[in-house]
Amino acid sequence: MAELECFFDCSSPWTYFAFHSLRELERELGVTVTWRPHLVGGVFNAVNPTVHNSREKPVPAKQAYGKKDQMDWARHLGLSIHYRPSVFPVNSVKVMRGCCWLEGQDALVPFAQATFEAYWRDDKDISQVPVITAICRTAGVDPEALLAAIEQQPVKDKLRTNTQELIDRGGFGSPTMFVGGDDMYFGNDRMPLIRDAILRRRNAAAR
Repeated sequence: MAELECFFDCSSPWTYFAFHSLRELERELGVTVTWRPHLVGGVFNAVNPTVHNSREKPVPAKQAYGKKDQMDWARHLGLSIHYRPSVFPVNSVKVMRGCCWLEGQDALVPFAQATFEAYWRDDKDISQVPVITAICRTAGVDPEALLAAIEQQPVKDKLRTNTQELIDRGGFGSPTMFVGGDDMYFGNDRMPLIRDAILRRRNAAAR
């Protein structure tokens, strides 16, 4: 059983923040994050359609605060971010299939980080093949191999399976983290709680 899992989609700014913070937690606690790529749009369609509704009919005051909140978090974490990239929301299917193909490999984290940065920092459309090719080169991944792999049915099925697994485990968005397999946390601001949960479980196991 994984000590800490993170279901993630690179199209989410809050997941960009969580990805950064979880990597810091890995270094601090020596915990290994099991990264679980999924498609957050599929989760929204299945169990959380209010996200789509809020984008179509935003509450002005909430939208204004959401922008402030996002920029506050970016500044706090030392990250550069576009509040709304030129293409938003973006179709992240190809890059998340790429993450699925790389799942369990050392190249997954560099590829995911390069994807987050291309979209949220550099305002690149990560649905486009030339952008994905550049991401691969940044991450040390063979772009031809990845672009071929993401068209294969097993990789497509893996993304669907991961997405359905998150839904079945009670998730409703990205980022969703699990400590010890059954203790769920949602959102980039849950890091102190996740840290406490990991230490609490470790202390209990040591008794």
